[in-house]
Amino acid sequence: MAVIQKVPVTVLTGYLGAGKTTLLNRILTENHGQRIAVIVNEFGEVGIDHQLVIDADEEIFEMNNGCICCTVRGDLIRIIGNLMARGDTFDHLVIETTGLADPAPVIQSFFTDEVMARQTQLDAVVTVVDAKYISEHWDSSEAQEQIAFADVILLNKSDLVSPEHLETLEKKVRGLNAIATIYSTQNGAIDLEKLLGIHAFDLKNALSIDPQFLDEEAHEHDESVYSVAITKTGTVDSDKLNRWLYQLVQAKGTDIFRMKGILDVDNAHRRFVFQGVHMTLDGRPGKPWQPGERRHSELVFIGRNLDEAELRQGFQDCLTPAYTDDQFPNFRDLTETALNR
Repeated sequence: MAVIQKVPVTVLTGYLGAGKTTLLNRILTENHGQRIAVIVNEFGEVGIDHQLVIDADEEIFEMNNGCICCTVRGDLIRIIGNLMARGDTFDHLVIETTGLADPAPVIQSFFTDEVMARQTQLDAVVTVVDAKYISEHWDSSEAQEQIAFADVILLNKSDLVSPEHLETLEKKVRGLNAIATIYSTQNGAIDLEKLLGIHAFDLKNALSIDPQFLDEEAHEHDESVYSVAITKTGTVDSDKLNRWLYQLVQAKGTDIFRMKGILDVDNAHRRFVFQGVHMTLDGRPGKPWQPGERRHSELVFIGRNLDEAELRQGFQDCLTPAYTDDQFPNFRDLTETALNR
């Protein structure tokens, strides 16, 4: 009987806005010589994360009707099964979970499903922690479980906090997980040899955290956290956008856990990509619009106490007849000054 070569799997998790997609882009673009299949999961009706992932040769699978660990878990098993049926086409599988995912049911799938157990090998659970904002979500069961089940923990955005803050955070993380390897990172920069092919996952450790996790059938999200997705055609006025986002984060920043957008701004030849976590925003040019491509803008807000009608009207007020100017807004200057004062 031929021996089945198991495909190593890395589960990439972390709370909303921690920097998972940034790390994933590094995995997809580093010169590691491996062909990597990726499953991207999002929270919300409009999929944006796949557009934030840099173009590469790897295949990206986006599942958009729920968390991998919840209603979509059956799809996860089916998609991985389909990948296995394609033959020897990739060397490693990376699953990027939504920021509201409990990793336990994802881990469970690799041991309770016969096909996955036979054809895949869970290599490591990598958790990205937002060093600046994790304290605001520390009591979240998802955030704590993501840390507790991790084999590798990245204290990301370490440049945005003081050394004392980072030291205190590491002690708190050690209180939840005494055996994980911890690294401090900026923008997800780390030697990939520390993340891929490290054979770090140990089922005994997972069972010690939750002896019943192989028997779990469901996982419930915090129902107070939800998303608002907006899709619009029409050119966005950069000045109006800047004013609206500034006012929005000043008034609602504590309730907005995550913001993501792919926008048609000032009739520029490239998309404008912005991401935000609470009061911090960042923007950059994205992929070029192709000739004949239907231009549109997509935004997703994730948080608590979100007024959907207010958000929709606020963005609607940013739309204007198309410009001929091909310059991007001075968005970074605004976020680095006004928003961080």
